[in-house]
Amino acid sequence: MKRPCDTCIRPKGRRPTLTIMVKAPAAGRSKTRLGREIGMVPAAWWARHQLSRLARTLQDPRWNTVLAVAPDADVHSGALPPLARVPQGSGDLGDRMARVLRRFPGPTLIVGADIPGITRAHISAGFTALGSHEAVFGPAPDGGYWAIGFKRVRPLPPRLFDGVRWSSSHTLADTLTTLEGHRTAFLPTLHDVDTAADLTRVSP
Repeated sequence: MKRPCDTCIRPKGRRPTLTIMVKAPAAGRSKTRLGREIGMVPAAWWARHQLSRLARTLQDPRWNTVLAVAPDADVHSGALPPLARVPQGSGDLGDRMARVLRRFPGPTLIVGADIPGITRAHISAGFTALGSHEAVFGPAPDGGYWAIGFKRVRPLPPRLFDGVRWSSSHTLADTLTTLEGHRTAFLPTLHDVDTAADLTRVSP
C-alpha cells in the first residue's frame, strides 16, 4: 500500500533536496500568533502569499524543491504552490524534521516558510557548506534557526532533537548538543515572522 501522497514526490536525478516546512495557510490554523495581533484572515493571507513568493524565489535547477506539509490532510491543498509535496507526519517539530531528513537521499536542507529574507544565494551557500561539513544551520535572532541541513554521508545522530526546547531561546543550542561531533557550518542570521513587529521589520 502506498503511503499518503507518495505520488506527489517527483525527485529529479541525484540533485540535493531543499524542503520547505509549511503549515497549509488557513485562517485560525496558520500563523495564529501573528493572527492574534493583526487578525486571523490577514495572517493567513500573509502566510499564503509569503509561501508563494518564497517558492518562486527558491526554485532552482541545482536542487529539487519539495514542500513538507502539515497537517497531512492538506497535502493536496490548492492554497499551496504547485511543487512536489510530502506530508510531515505526526509528532513534534523534531520528529517531523527528522522524518523529512531521512526521506531523501543525499544532501538535504530544510527551511521554514515564514522567513522572507531567504534567497537562492543562501540555499546555494548551505549546500556548498555541506561539501566540507556534515551539518549546517541558519540561526535566527531568537535562539532558533531558519535552516538545518545534513550531508547524509552517514546515518543521522540517534539522539538528534532529543530534549530540544522548541520555540525558545535554547532551540539552536539544544539541537547542537545532539549532533555528537558532527562538523557544523553556519549561514547568516535571518528573521522569521511571528508577530506584527516582525512583519514591520521585514516589510519593504
